[in-house]
Amino acid sequence: MKRAEGKVAFITGAARGQGRAHALRLAGEGADVIAVDLCESVGTTPYDGATDADLAETAKRVEELGGRMLARQADVRDLAALERVVEEGLSRFGGIDVVCANAGIASFGSALELSEQQWHDILDINLTGVWKTVRATAPSMVERGRGGSIILTSSIAGLIGFPNLAHYTAAKHGVTGLMRVLAIELAPHHIRVNSIHPATVDTPMVANEASWKLFLGGIDGATREQAAVGMKALNALPIPWLDVDDISNAVLYLASDESRHVTGTTMVLDAGATQPFKIPHG
Repeated sequence: MKRAEGKVAFITGAARGQGRAHALRLAGEGADVIAVDLCESVGTTPYDGATDADLAETAKRVEELGGRMLARQADVRDLAALERVVEEGLSRFGGIDVVCANAGIASFGSALELSEQQWHDILDINLTGVWKTVRATAPSMVERGRGGSIILTSSIAGLIGFPNLAHYTAAKHGVTGLMRVLAIELAPHHIRVNSIHPATVDTPMVANEASWKLFLGGIDGATREQAAVGMKALNALPIPWLDVDDISNAVLYLASDESRHVTGTTMVLDAGATQPFKIPHG
């Protein structure tokens, strides 16, 4: 018996990065997947967004694993669009058992220099988009009466503060609080709600020059190799960042019946980054 056999997972931000990895991990363990992604760039981010081709590649790889996937372009800021995808997914697969509210973006700047648009884009996608994802999916889970698991992607920035990321940190702290309320409200329906809190993960949101520059204190022309040294210093374990599979392993656990009594928790995947004392790396 595979660990997600017979389950249907709804995943946002599934075209690449963590979302794609979650889709592949769950599909490989027997789940059907309903996948959505914006499939375009957001103007205030310093990197290009995913594309239709990226989402199609996710679908192809899920099918190569023997899974079934409904892939649709949708913006998590658009509740009606999410509800349409949910209805189509319910018609095709019969129900939703797992929700991975994973879609998110990043941009950088000091709190006093951020533009209003930067602030709104981050909060609208990273926090309100998470609520809209749950609002679109959870009612069908309640009505179905078979419980389920909702996994909200926060960050270690949902637990501690980061300079030059006030908007991102505020949104991710909001996700943590939202998780705690949802865990209480949905518990009578046997729907578990947890958040995951990764440190830096090797995805396009982190693996770009603007991000490397931030973590190197503003050095122009920062390279991946230089950033790896600086970002390694943030962690207790001697690694610069986590791989997407590290996060997907945690998602699989929370999606599976192995965690059937786990709810309201903040699962930290940080290589020790949130520890107050770090081990100096030679």
